[in-house]
Amino acid sequence: MVDDGLSAGAVARRLGVAVTTLRTWHQRYGLGPTHHVRGHHRRYTAEDVARLEVMQRLTAEGVTPAEAARWAKRAPDAVLHNLGKTPEAGEGTPRGRAGGGFTIPVGRAGPVARGLARAATRLDSASMREILERAIQTDGVVSTWDNILLPVLVGIGEWHAASRRLVDVEHLLSHTSSEVLGAVPRPAAVIPARILLACADDEQHSLPLEAMAAALAQVGVPCRMLGARVPPAALMDSVTRTGPAVVVLWSHAATTAHVDQLQGLLTGPRRPLLVLAGGPGWDAESLPSEVATPASLSESLRLVMAAAASP
Repeated sequence: MVDDGLSAGAVARRLGVAVTTLRTWHQRYGLGPTHHVRGHHRRYTAEDVARLEVMQRLTAEGVTPAEAARWAKRAPDAVLHNLGKTPEAGEGTPRGRAGGGFTIPVGRAGPVARGLARAATRLDSASMREILERAIQTDGVVSTWDNILLPVLVGIGEWHAASRRLVDVEHLLSHTSSEVLGAVPRPAAVIPARILLACADDEQHSLPLEAMAAALAQVGVPCRMLGARVPPAALMDSVTRTGPAVVVLWSHAATTAHVDQLQGLLTGPRRPLLVLAGGPGWDAESLPSEVATPASLSESLRLVMAAAASP
């Protein structure tokens, strides 16, 4: 990178995003270029680009853009320094703490999240399960997701971006979380399920949908969960057979966010009352106006439950 920084076009090509996306991130979230010479366009410094890389990766992992921007702005210097580098032996690894292991940053999250992070670095699935189960019983699924689980997942992602390590930590935490969320008692079978949750075609990240299913179950609302990588034809078959009032289609990345999947739901013979596009993969500006795009788990639940309760 040259000393005077990069232009918006160069940064867009480097990240694989549109220049308009960079403008949006700048205008809405304050993630813009900081280097400015009078009479010239502002230029992106190495630190600016590093924060944008954090933003891009977190949104691809299911974090809302506003939350991803907050994390990007306060990313540790070690993460920003190492983003985009290929680590060599002993280089770019997370800083160890006394007693071994790594310290996963959890931002302003509280002691429970820090405890979960410590258990995750030890690959201690029993402790992780106990922490999550206790939090769900005490504070509920939504609070556990927002204040405990999500900060730790984001922190692991930050360190992985810097070091290309901790994949095993992320996998075990995700698997343990999936088990805990799946164990939340479901409503009685006599209650009809009017909500259908599915990942977009080729989308493999289903944990946010599993959190939604568990949060619905905790308030006595049943749903059908199809899970990851649902082909459009299979999704339409399910809608035709079950006639749900609500369909939530989740996409983490633009590569799986094909608008025709949503169009099929809107034009099908058993169109749902509400079609919700969840996840950061969707470009809200390119979606049909009839599609809802909530920014958080709590907002998703409010919209879904209201539609499911309609006659």
